[in-house]
Amino acid sequence: MAYFLIRVLSPLALALIVFSASAARAEVPRASFVVTGEPTSIPYGWMDFCGRQPQECQQTALPAADLDLSRETWARLNEINRAVNAAIQPLSNLEHWGTMADHWDYPTDGKGDCKIYALQKRRLLMEMGFPRQALLMTIVRDKNDQGHAILTARTNRGDFVLDNLADEVKPWDATGYRFVKRQSQQDPNVWVTIETRRRVGAR
Repeated sequence: MAYFLIRVLSPLALALIVFSASAARAEVPRASFVVTGEPTSIPYGWMDFCGRQPQECQQTALPAADLDLSRETWARLNEINRAVNAAIQPLSNLEHWGTMADHWDYPTDGKGDCKIYALQKRRLLMEMGFPRQALLMTIVRDKNDQGHAILTARTNRGDFVLDNLADEVKPWDATGYRFVKRQSQQDPNVWVTIETRRRVGAR
């Protein structure tokens, strides 16, 4: 375990140091807001994750909260996105776990697919004090129409995504993905549809 922590945390720390100076100078962008719909089915992988990590899911409902997207907040989002992308070795679900069943987890061995990246980013940002209600696991269809998981950051300047396939944090509607569903802001165990034909401009 100690060896793994060194392997994962060293690239993470290095990436944070290298990226922090340039990110801190970056302009704070704007994006549109995702419009969510009715409650929908919960991904099997999230339910399985909750069965193995009940402390992560036995959470009380909270009022919705957005991130205040300051320059510092924008820098932190980009730092964590890049650092986690660099720290985890990409490996498919089947190669990693030997099963076709969707498996969500933290990177306990430094390897994983898109869900592992997104969960780790969510965890690290919450440990930094970011509100859970603004960090939403999200399911999309990628440019090849394959299922893909990303982390959505809901901010007062629009919705942005942290993606293991891109080191740059992007507005949700600049990814080329078709958004399917994501966690409710109030309750992480409630998932809601995403209405991709409608969008609301940033406030």
